[in-house]
Amino acid sequence: MTHSYGYRRKTRHLFKKGFRQVGAIHIAKTLTTYKTGDIVDIAVDGSIHKGMPYRYYHGRTGRVFNVNPRSVGVIVNKQVRNRIIPKRIHVRVEHIKKSTSRESFLARIRENDIKKRDANKAQKRISTKRVTESPNGAFTIEKPNLSYVNPKIFVEIV
Repeated sequence: MTHSYGYRRKTRHLFKKGFRQVGAIHIAKTLTTYKTGDIVDIAVDGSIHKGMPYRYYHGRTGRVFNVNPRSVGVIVNKQVRNRIIPKRIHVRVEHIKKSTSRESFLARIRENDIKKRDANKAQKRISTKRVTESPNGAFTIEKPNLSYVNPKIFVEIV
């Protein structure tokens, strides 16, 4: 293949927009407020060429370390051979969205705090550890009444 070594190589399907998702971006994407420490997902929008990150970072999650008028600095971990390097990249806001990865964790923390507060009022000690679901108990299988459906023996009618 000729000229297969560019900066945007192998992105024909990676940066493609979905079915019925083409067109101008929504205004809410640019009006979203990002603060230092926020966790964001990098999802490249192929229709916006400015501020587009390299294809490795598409789909990665990172933490905001810098906020500019139109772009956001994100720290993303990248594995290089036997080590993980925290890379600092600047990405335009059209290519990021707020991550929902910590929502369930933070909700669990809030529930545990309520449980701890109630337990302290009742002067009890509780465990907030998540317990795995135990396997099903032992049981025996009853032998069913089997009825064989065999063809009848051929009898010639004379």
